[in-house]
Amino acid sequence: MKIAVMSCIHGNYEALNEVLCDIDAQQVEQIFCLGDLVGYGPHPNAVVEMIRSLDIPTVQGCWDEDIVDGLNACECSYPSLIAERRGKAAHVWTDQALHPENREFLAQLPLTLRHDNLCFVHGSPHNQHEYLMPEMDAFAAMERVMATEADVLFCGHTHIPYVRQFDQGQFTVKVNSVTVKSNQKAKQKTITQEFTTSLKKIVNAGSVGEPRHGRPNATYVIYETETQNVTLREVEYDYQKTCAAIIEKGLPEIFAWRLARGWEYAERADDPSHICER
Repeated sequence: MKIAVMSCIHGNYEALNEVLCDIDAQQVEQIFCLGDLVGYGPHPNAVVEMIRSLDIPTVQGCWDEDIVDGLNACECSYPSLIAERRGKAAHVWTDQALHPENREFLAQLPLTLRHDNLCFVHGSPHNQHEYLMPEMDAFAAMERVMATEADVLFCGHTHIPYVRQFDQGQFTVKVNSVTVKSNQKAKQKTITQEFTTSLKKIVNAGSVGEPRHGRPNATYVIYETETQNVTLREVEYDYQKTCAAIIEKGLPEIFAWRLARGWEYAERADDPSHICER
C-alpha cells in the first residue's frame, strides 16, 4: 500500500492544491495529514474545507489547538518579543477569519492516529508542541517511537523533512540495588537487563505551507508499507501568489518574506526541545 503523509499546511491553499495534484499523480492509495491546517497563511478556511471534503485522516496540530483553546502557552512559545508580536497578530487574524464549522472541525481532531504498525502525530507522541529534531538524543528519540508501540512514527512540526532510522536498537539497563541486613554491611548488587527492538523509523513530513528547509517548495512524504521505502517529495508551486495574499490580508509581511526563502530557523526557540507547560 502506498500512502502519502503531509503536515503543516498553515493556510497555504496554493501549496496544498499543488501537493494534492502531485499525490494524485503518484497513485497514492491513502493520505494522512499531521495537522497545523491554519496559522501564518491567508486561506485557513479554504484549507480546512479541502481537508474536510476529501475526508483525509488528520491529527490536531499545535496551531489548531491554539485556535480552539486560545493562546495560553507558557513564555517558551517565542524566541523574542518581536516574534511574539508577529505570532499573536497571526493568531488574532486567524481566530477572527475562521468559520465556526471549521473551528469545530479542528476541535474534534485526534492527537494520534494509527494504521497497522504506523503512528501519526503532529509534534511528538507526548505533546503537539514538542519538536523531534533530527539531531535529538538517540535514546530519547527511540523512546518516543516505542511509546507508540509502532514501528514507524510520522511527525511534522519542525517544517524540515527527514528520515531517521534505528537499526536493531539495543538497550542495556543497569540498576544498582543495596541490601542491608541487621548486623551486616550493606551489599550492593547490580542487575543488568538488555532488550532489543526491531527496526524503527521516525519520518518527518516537512511542511506543505511554510517550509523551512531552505527552499520555498512544499514537501511531503510517500511511504510504501510493503517495502518500507520512504520518498521525500518536494513540489514547486506559485508561492508568490501566496506571498501576495499574505500582504493583502494584512498579515505580518515577514511571513511572505520567510515563505519566499524557505528560511529554516525563523522563529525557532533557543531550546526547541522544550515542551510548553500549560
